Amino acid sequence: MSPLDSVTVGMTAEKRLTVTPEMTVGHVVPGMPGVYGTPMMILHMEMAAGSTIQPSLPAGFVSVGMMVNVRHLAATPVGRMVRAVARIVEIEAKSVVFEVEAWDGTRKIGDGTHRRGIVNVAEFEKRFGVTRPAELMRSQRPEGMTVRVKDASLLHPESADCRDDAR
Repeated sequence: MSPLDSVTVGMTAEKRLTVTPEMTVGHVVPGMPGVYGTPMMILHMEMAAGSTIQPSLPAGFVSVGMMVNVRHLAATPVGRMVRAVARIVEIEAKSVVFEVEAWDGTRKIGDGTHRRGIVNVAEFEKRFGVTRPAELMRSQRPEGMTVRVKDASLLHPESADCRDDAR
């Protein structure tokens, strides 16, 4: 059984947002215009693509970005509503290809393709030696679960409910 058994060509999702000053290229690069930045547009396209398939994946599986080929066609100022849209156009054994677009009202501001790989989170993190910071683990753990931290230097002083049990 494949984690993609419930995913089909044609599935779509979108992400709607209002452009904020923090999303502009000028916020990140001094002297640049205060318009919606290409990296943010791509992020929102990726988020739309991920939300297209996430509800159909089995527990413990997620999609991760593998490839982006996107054109940024027009500038969008702060305060405008943007709609990022993703539609599945191809499904392979371990990845999904999307057509992605971004719109400012009726004006297309970006388009392209995006590929997401399907991974088992536990296996993926083990393979790459990923460890989650204590703050994230604490916020995501079930009630009453104890977190053991091997390196207490990773803890912030206000993290009183985490302790170094790996002495």
